[in-house]
Amino acid sequence: MLEPLKGLFRGARGGPGGMPPMANGGRMPGGRSFEPSVASRSSRGLEEFFVQIRDTSGLTILDLGGANQKNLSFIMDLGHRLCSEDFVRILNEAFGAEDGADQTNPGRIEYFLKQTLDYPPGHFDGVLIWDTLEYLNPVLLNAVVERLQHIVRPKAYMLAFFHSDDKLETVPNYAFRIQQVNSLEVTQQGARTPAQLYNNRSLEKLFSRFESVKFFLTRERLREVIIKA
Repeated sequence: MLEPLKGLFRGARGGPGGMPPMANGGRMPGGRSFEPSVASRSSRGLEEFFVQIRDTSGLTILDLGGANQKNLSFIMDLGHRLCSEDFVRILNEAFGAEDGADQTNPGRIEYFLKQTLDYPPGHFDGVLIWDTLEYLNPVLLNAVVERLQHIVRPKAYMLAFFHSDDKLETVPNYAFRIQQVNSLEVTQQGARTPAQLYNNRSLEKLFSRFESVKFFLTRERLREVIIKA
């Protein structure tokens, strides 16, 4: 059964079982080892994402969290196709895994976009961005958002997570597995220094080229954002 599904995993070269590698090699800042922790939680942002696509089938969804069987099976069971990109792993390959790596080199930016978001215009009906954008500096971030706008169809929906505490020096590095239309299995795999933290106003500015932006604030102080193209 798994063999025919391999073609759906584009650019997904994570660790064993499709799990992406831990940020900082599974260590906290300062070299301390980190034991991954797993929790289940509800997600209003995820529920809103699926509400918008529930009455259709045969859509193409992009998952930037890397390939994993849970997300693949869930999306396929809804009658959609899933493409996966291990965004953070390729970010580390393109710019280095160390926090504060230079993300302004035009050649490196083009390489990164080629490795992660090299799709035709209007290819996707939805994108699960998760928390990946917090790790991009403004130059790379603007290039990524511009590319996302290019590869999604009009009226497509994207789901992104941002930490709401703008005083954090490091943020947890998560992996997200879909359990139900409104719940996630969240695995903290380490911590990483964010390139920038965002409030509602800065996120509205970031996605100003899109039709609308909607926010949900969670108990974990994560800001869940639905972006409509």
